[in-house]
Amino acid sequence: MILLELPIFIASLIIGAGAFVVGAALAYIFTHRNIRRSAHNIIKEAEAEAEMIKKDKILQAKEKFLQLKAEHEKVIAEKNSKIAQTENKMKQRESALSIRFEEAQRQKKDIDIARESLTSQVTIVEQKSEELERMHKQQVEQLQAISGMSADEAKAQLIDSLKEEAKTQAMSYVNEIMDEAKMTANREAKRVVIETIQRVATETAIENSVTVFHIENDEMKGRIIGREGRNIRALEAATGVEIIVDDTPEAIVLSAFDPVRREVARLALHQLVTDGRIHPARIEEIVTKVQKQVEEEIIEIGKRTTIDLGVHGLHPELVRLIGKMKYRSSYGQNLLQHSREVANLCAIMASELGLNTKLAKRAGLLHDIGKVPDDEPELPHAILGMKLAEKLKEKPEVCNAIGAHHDEVEMASLIAPIVQVCDAISGARPGARREIVESYIKRLKDLESLALSYPGVTKTYAIQAGRELRVIVGSEKVNDQDAEQLSLDIAKKIQDEMTYPGQIKITVIRETRAVNFAK
Repeated sequence: MILLELPIFIASLIIGAGAFVVGAALAYIFTHRNIRRSAHNIIKEAEAEAEMIKKDKILQAKEKFLQLKAEHEKVIAEKNSKIAQTENKMKQRESALSIRFEEAQRQKKDIDIARESLTSQVTIVEQKSEELERMHKQQVEQLQAISGMSADEAKAQLIDSLKEEAKTQAMSYVNEIMDEAKMTANREAKRVVIETIQRVATETAIENSVTVFHIENDEMKGRIIGREGRNIRALEAATGVEIIVDDTPEAIVLSAFDPVRREVARLALHQLVTDGRIHPARIEEIVTKVQKQVEEEIIEIGKRTTIDLGVHGLHPELVRLIGKMKYRSSYGQNLLQHSREVANLCAIMASELGLNTKLAKRAGLLHDIGKVPDDEPELPHAILGMKLAEKLKEKPEVCNAIGAHHDEVEMASLIAPIVQVCDAISGARPGARREIVESYIKRLKDLESLALSYPGVTKTYAIQAGRELRVIVGSEKVNDQDAEQLSLDIAKKIQDEMTYPGQIKITVIRETRAVNFAK
C-alpha cells in the first residue's frame, strides 16, 4: 500500500514543481512585457517633451530675430531721417546761397552804375575847379593891380593887425577871469565842500577787539573748556583767538585784534554749541568749514557793496578785497564804511564840479584797497593799492587817484584831488578815528610777522592783548631742541626791535599727527 502511494506522491511533487515553474515563467513574461511597455511610454514622453522644447526655442529664436530686425529697421529709419534732414538743410543752404548770389550780382550792377555816375560827376567837378581857379587868379591879379601890394604882403599885414588886436582882447579877458576867480574861488570851494558834507549822512562805525558770544546756560562753558581744557586749547590754536571764560553769566568773550579771526571763532563756536559735539577733531573740521564760509561771505559783501554804489565792471579780485574791508579798520574807523562814505562824497563833489561822477565814485571806493591785501609787503598802502589796480586792469585815472591820495605820486587828473579831499573829510569827521587802536593793532601785526619770519614757523597768533605770542611750527622741520632755541631767539629779537608795555610770553607749539582712513 505504501509502495503504491509513493509513486503517486512523487508524481504530485513533480506536477507541483512543473506548475511552479510554469507560473514563474508566466510571471517573468508578464513582468518583462510591462517593463518594455513602461520604457516605451517613457521614450514617447521624452520625445514629446523634446519636441516641445524644440518648438519653444524656435519661437524664442523667431522673437529675437523679429526684435533685432525691428531695432535694425528703427536705426535705419533714424539714419534715413537724419539723411533727409541733412538733405533739406543742404537744399535750404543752396537756395539761400543762390538768393545771396543773385543779390550780390544785383548789387554789383548797382555799384557799376554808381561808379559810372560818380566818374562823370568827378569829371564835371574837376572842370568846375579849373574854371574857379582861373577866375580866382584873375581876381587876385586885379586886386594886386588896384592895391599895389602882392598877396603875401597883404596877408602878412592882415595877420599882424589881427595878432595885436587878439593879444589886447585876450589880456583883458584873462585879467577879468583872474580877478573873478580870486574873488570867487575860496567861496565856491567852501560851497562845494559844505554841500557835499550836508548831502551825505555819515555813520559812526567803531570796531573794537572784543566779541561777546552768548550761550543759553553756564553748563555749556564746561563743555567748551573740555577735559583738562583740551577743547578750548584746540579752538584757540585753530582760530588764533583768545577765548575768555569767566564768571560773566551766559557769555563768553572772544578777544583778538583781527576781526576776521573773531568772526571765524564766533561762527565756529555757534555751530559747535548748536551741534553739541565738541571735541578737538570736530573743532578743527568746523573751523575749516567756517573759514570757507567767511571767505564766501566776503565775496558776497563786495558784490553787494558794488551793486549798492552802482560801480560795475570791477575785477573779481577787487570785489573780494572790497568785501574784506568790512573786517578791517583804519584808526578805529571801519574801512568799508569809510570807503563807501568817500565814494559817495567823491560822486557828489564831482557832480558839483561837472566831472565824471561814476569814475569819481569808483576811485573813492578803491582808494584804500592797499590796506587789505592777502600779503602785506613793505609799501605804503596808496602805492600798493595803485599797483594792485594796475595789475587788475583798472582805468588809469582811478589808479592815479589811488596812488596820489596821500601825495606818494603826482596827480594826473582832476579825480585825484577830489579823492584826497573826500578822504580827508571822511577821516576828519568827529568820532571817526582813534589813533590808539590803530597803533595797537599795528604792533600786534608786527609781532606776528616777526615770529613768522623764522624758518619752520607755520602760524603765529598774538593773544591776550599782545601779552602772549603763540608760535606753531612744523614737526618735520623743527625738533624739540630747535623749538626751545626758537622761543629764545624770538624773545630776544622782540626785546631788541620792538617797543611794548610789560612782558610778552612766547609759546612755541610743536605736535606730530598721524592720520589714516579706513575704507
